[in-house]
Amino acid sequence: MRVIPATEFALKREVDYGSAQQNEAVKSIIEEVRRDGDAALRRFAERFDGVRVDDLRVTKQEIEAAYEQVDESFLAAIRAAAANIRRFHEKQLRSSWMDLQADGSILGQVIRPLRRVGLYVPGGKAAYPSSVLMNAIPAQVAGVPEIVMVTPPATAGAEGINPHILVAAAEAGVSEIYRVGGAQAVAALAYGTESIPAADKIVGPGNIYVALAKRYVFGAVDIDSIAGPSEIVVLADETADAAYVAADLLSQAEHDEMASAILITPSPELAEAVAREVDRQLSELPRRDIAAQSIRDYGAILTVTSLEEGIDAVNRLAPEHLEIIVREPFQHLGKIENAGAIFLGPYSSEPVGDYFAGPNHVLPTNGTARFSSPLNVDDFMKKSSVIYYSKEALLRDGEQIIALARHEGLDAHARAIQIRLEKEGTNHG
Repeated sequence: MRVIPATEFALKREVDYGSAQQNEAVKSIIEEVRRDGDAALRRFAERFDGVRVDDLRVTKQEIEAAYEQVDESFLAAIRAAAANIRRFHEKQLRSSWMDLQADGSILGQVIRPLRRVGLYVPGGKAAYPSSVLMNAIPAQVAGVPEIVMVTPPATAGAEGINPHILVAAAEAGVSEIYRVGGAQAVAALAYGTESIPAADKIVGPGNIYVALAKRYVFGAVDIDSIAGPSEIVVLADETADAAYVAADLLSQAEHDEMASAILITPSPELAEAVAREVDRQLSELPRRDIAAQSIRDYGAILTVTSLEEGIDAVNRLAPEHLEIIVREPFQHLGKIENAGAIFLGPYSSEPVGDYFAGPNHVLPTNGTARFSSPLNVDDFMKKSSVIYYSKEALLRDGEQIIALARHEGLDAHARAIQIRLEKEGTNHG
C-alpha cells in the first residue's frame, strides 16, 4: 500500500450514473414494463436470465423446501443475527404525539408506517442473505404490513432462487417474493403489474442497471439511496495490531475493484507494518485480484502528526465504515462528525457490524455520511402534522397571519383568515 501524508491525499470518486447507452436501456426497460406488465417481465427473464418464468410469485411450498436445503449452522446464525438486528432497531421506534395548548389548541404529529415496501435482492452468484435481514427487519419493526421482495432466478434455465435468500426472507418477515430481477423488477415495484402491486418505497442493492432504474423511478416511488462502492477508514495508533488492521482493510477491498480501504495513523512503525501485512494477507485471499486492484487504485496509508489531525482527515473523508483502534477509543468518539458506522476497539471488526451485531449495514457512501444516516426504522415511516386551532387562538393570532399572507401577495390566504375574524370576532363581542 502507498504510504503518504494525509495532507497530500484526496479520494476522488464520483457517483456512477452510467453511460448514455446504459441509461437509455434502463429507460426502455421501464417503459416496456409500464406498458406490458407481466408479459414484459417474462420477456426480460428469458432475455437476460435465460429463464422461462411461468409463475412470477414464489410459492409457500418453495419457501418451505428452501429450509430443507440449508444447513443448521446457517439457520442458527441467521436467526441469531435477525434477533440482534430486530432488538437494535426496536430502540429506534418513535410514537405519535399531541401537545395540548393552554388556549385549547392541539398541535401534534402522527407517525405511520409505509403501506408497502419493495426489497431488491441480487441473485445469481451474488447472494447476500445478510442484506435481506438489514433491509427487511427495520421495515418490519416499523410496522410495514406488506414487505415484498424481488430477486432474479439463481441459475439460468430454471426458476429457482438461492435457498439461503428465501430462508433469510422468511425469517425477516417478507410477505411476498417474486422471481424477477434487474431494472424490470424496479419498474414493477414502482408502477405495478398484474401480479406485482406497486410499492411506496424501494430499498436494496443491485448492479448499475438496478441503481439507474431506482434513480429513474424516484419521485413516483421513494428509494433508499444510490449507493457507491464500499469504504473503510481505520484510525489507529501504535497500540493497534498490524494483522488486525490489514485484515479489516482487506475485508472491504474484496468487495469490488472500486472499494476504498484507508489507514490513518500517527505511527510510522504501524504504517510500515500494515503495508507489509496487507501484502502478505493478499496472497492468501480467494478474491485477491479484486482486493489487489482496490488497494492499488483506492487504498492508502495516510500518516498524520497526531490523532487530532487524523480525526480531521476522517471527518473530511466521511467514510461509510470507521474503525477506531487506539489506546482510549471512547475518548475520541465525540470528535467524529462524519461516519456511517463507528467501530471502537480492536475486537469490533467491521464484519461484526456487517453481519451480526445489530446496527444496520446499509450505510452512506461517497462522503454522504456528511448528511446521511444508516438505513433505519424512520426510513419506513411517514409523519403527518396535526393542527387543531381553537377560536381563541385564531382571534389572537389572526392579524399576524394576515400580515404575513399579504406580505407574500397571497390575498386569498389573508381573506380565509379575515372572514373568520370578522364573523367570529362579532359573535365573540
